Amino acid sequence: MIDPAALPALHASHGGIWLREGERTSAVAKGTAIARTAETPTLLLNAPLAGQRLGYPDLNGLDLLELWAFIHPARFLVPTPKGLAEALNLPRPASEADIPELLQTATKALLETLASPCWMEREGGWTAAQSLHRLRWPWAPLVASRIAKPKEAERWLFSKLPEWEENPPRPAPRSVSLQSDAVVARLEQLTGAGAEPRPGQRAYAAAAAAVFRPKVHREQPNMLLAEAGTGIGKTLGYLAPASLWAGEAQGTVWISTYTKALQRQLDRESLRLFPDPAVAAKRVVVRKGRENYLCLLNLEDALQGGFSGRAAILAQLVARWAAFTKDGDMIGGDLPGWLPTLFRRNGSTALTDRRGECIYAGCPHYRKCFIERSARASADADIVIANHALVMINAARGRETGQAPQRIVFDEGHHLFDAADSTFSVALSGQEAIELRRWVMGPEGNSRGRRRGLAARLSDLASYDEQGGEAIRAAAEAARALPADEWLKRIVAGEPFGPVEALLAAARGTVYARAADTGEADAGYGLETELAEPDGALVEAAQEAARALDALLRPLTHLGKRMEAVIEEAPDWLDGAARARVEGAIASLGWRRDLVTAWLALLARIGGPADADYVDWLAVERIEGREFDIGIHRHWLDPTRPLAQAVLKPAQGVLITSATLKGGGDWDNATSRSGASHLPRGADQFETSSPFDYPDRSEVLIVTDIKRGDIAALSGAYARLIEAAGGGTLGLFTAIRRLRAVHARIADRLARAGLPLYAQHVDPMDTGTLIDIFRDDPRASLLGTDALRDGVDVPGHSLRLVVMEGVPWSKPTVLHAARKLAGGGSAYDDRLIRARMAQAFGRLIRRAEDRGSFVILSAAMPSRLLSAFPPGTPIRRLTLDEAIISVSGHSRVGLGSDAAPGHDPIPSNPIMS
Repeated sequence: MIDPAALPALHASHGGIWLREGERTSAVAKGTAIARTAETPTLLLNAPLAGQRLGYPDLNGLDLLELWAFIHPARFLVPTPKGLAEALNLPRPASEADIPELLQTATKALLETLASPCWMEREGGWTAAQSLHRLRWPWAPLVASRIAKPKEAERWLFSKLPEWEENPPRPAPRSVSLQSDAVVARLEQLTGAGAEPRPGQRAYAAAAAAVFRPKVHREQPNMLLAEAGTGIGKTLGYLAPASLWAGEAQGTVWISTYTKALQRQLDRESLRLFPDPAVAAKRVVVRKGRENYLCLLNLEDALQGGFSGRAAILAQLVARWAAFTKDGDMIGGDLPGWLPTLFRRNGSTALTDRRGECIYAGCPHYRKCFIERSARASADADIVIANHALVMINAARGRETGQAPQRIVFDEGHHLFDAADSTFSVALSGQEAIELRRWVMGPEGNSRGRRRGLAARLSDLASYDEQGGEAIRAAAEAARALPADEWLKRIVAGEPFGPVEALLAAARGTVYARAADTGEADAGYGLETELAEPDGALVEAAQEAARALDALLRPLTHLGKRMEAVIEEAPDWLDGAARARVEGAIASLGWRRDLVTAWLALLARIGGPADADYVDWLAVERIEGREFDIGIHRHWLDPTRPLAQAVLKPAQGVLITSATLKGGGDWDNATSRSGASHLPRGADQFETSSPFDYPDRSEVLIVTDIKRGDIAALSGAYARLIEAAGGGTLGLFTAIRRLRAVHARIADRLARAGLPLYAQHVDPMDTGTLIDIFRDDPRASLLGTDALRDGVDVPGHSLRLVVMEGVPWSKPTVLHAARKLAGGGSAYDDRLIRARMAQAFGRLIRRAEDRGSFVILSAAMPSRLLSAFPPGTPIRRLTLDEAIISVSGHSRVGLGSDAAPGHDPIPSNPIMS
């Protein structure tokens, strides 16, 4: 067998490059490192990241993260040397030069696991190793020789996955009212004996209990808007009455979040409700959109030759994970977020149902499907942890008509408006239209994949019902009017084919004609213009496209009626599987029929009267000057109107809560952005402030001497502030271009000071992994955009400084301009900015012992926006030099006697990744 100590090991960072061969480690140049890894299999940790640091993105080798994914497929690992050492109970390396030796030691420890009788994930390992050996996985020679061949053939993945069971519909929940003393007792049970009393949390739980009372008025849920400052303990505050009601009423409470981070946190908190993990798995179910889950049929296709090269290796590692996963969630679940990035995301998206390809009961793995299992488990669960979009879609057009959410807690409620805006909007774009064509017609020409059109999905219906078969054929013929493959090339070349492509070409021409007047066409970013005063060519193209879409809608509508008739007639061939397949097709057909209807309403607007309820515009989507889509868009001016109609009014009780629900404004703002203003009796209100001592433990510094647009000065400011804080910095940007420019200028400088720097849109890792690394290393800093402004919970020892490059003004889009005009002009803008500032500031102090500084690098920060920060927080305008002195002093205090319990201050010998 190959001795891991004989393998060379390489570590590359912004601070340098170290190569270990034999027992000698030396610093080497980039060229030497690249040449050595090309000659000999070399141990690496996160090859894409190392390749980026070397300026050689195609770097390959023996990546320990791939080995970890094979041996421990569903176990968490922070993908850094420090994280690897802690996971394997190995000593942390004292310096970067010691990391290559750690890689050798870790390799030995992992390979020894393969022969250990304590290896928990042994089942299926031998078979997977043989498959990976045939695929020439670099680790296969070391792995396969160390796994003993089992005495009996190992079960195939698809034969050992459990099947879900069909249960009778759950009875309607009982009508109960919660007693206040019982709510308090449940809260004390969840917080645990000896927990510090929190009067604010008790008051919050008591107020939240009111939403679980029996409903009194039609179209008026028991609704509460609750703003509870950071540190109140909102999660346990609403889980106490929610779990109590679920147990007494035998019903389900849906808890909805906006971010996956909070979903994971809630899933962990469920163990407080049900300490036995087996019980918790039944009583608490996490629900996400279909595109988040592994599709077993796609995986089977991949394992049987559908993938090749590195993508085929990824499929094998995902199959290893699928045998041990909790719920099959590939996005934010127990699949390591870093795994797809190791393969440059080759194949990962093809393993989920991202294109509406699901054939439901027609799938041979239907009874084992992760998505179907989750949907059925949620029907009998006490708590369903979902997201805003899923709750809205399920209420508006979901297949699970018997599971419409009735008791809902919207956590991160300040995002409800944005979630509704996205859910209830419509876009007639090239990408949307070609997806509809493929759904109707199936594969065309030389296209590959398992996509099936209506004729293949409903062949038994077509053979049984003549009218249904004719409707399928008519729909397929009408779908030919939709854009086909390479539609964008034809439009750019001025040769559109068909009425919908002609419409998109006319829309593109209008956008470019109007953008030329403003000088935006050469900027390289997406372009848009109001759908106002359309020219004759656009109006005529819209009329032709509308006729084509109407010709498609009619057979789809007729087909839906024929399928419903077949369900009623129940012919002999309509067994359980066939019925489920037809019912699934009815639901899938229904929302696509709704989509075409919405497109027709949008096209009627072109050349016709405007509708004051909507905002319509034309757009050309571009990335760095490259076009990727063209479309006509429609959003509700106030998306909380359909939210109230589809979700709130049918519900029994709704709690909308957040630490920044009012968005730095008043209750009118919260009421208008939550949908409560569209209910007959509105909503009750509850407010409690944070218990944290913001005046003593935080400060807001507005730096006045950084010139706007000066990237060199901006970069210098970030570097000096991060050095003053000793890392632990979250840097927030409003533009990816500036983020990349700053990172490129300061990463090496900070690395020489022992301060690792990571960045969204730069480092080849998903956002969740970047946050995990940032949280794990108190000397690391992270640069990011809007995604990091909210939903990031990092303790004070790892986050003690937040730096914003400037005021997060809204992008001047057509939609924003319309809402600004309707919402009071600059006052509308101010409310949005205050909300964003409050959310960003909320990242800083997450625990009572946290301490930190919030820095804004903009002299143009208006005083009227400063009310976004908690009352009493010190706010000063000062120079960069003065800010650095203040940050340095604040950080030293925070990492001294006030350091978080159980965490060390900044280590003197940091480990860089």
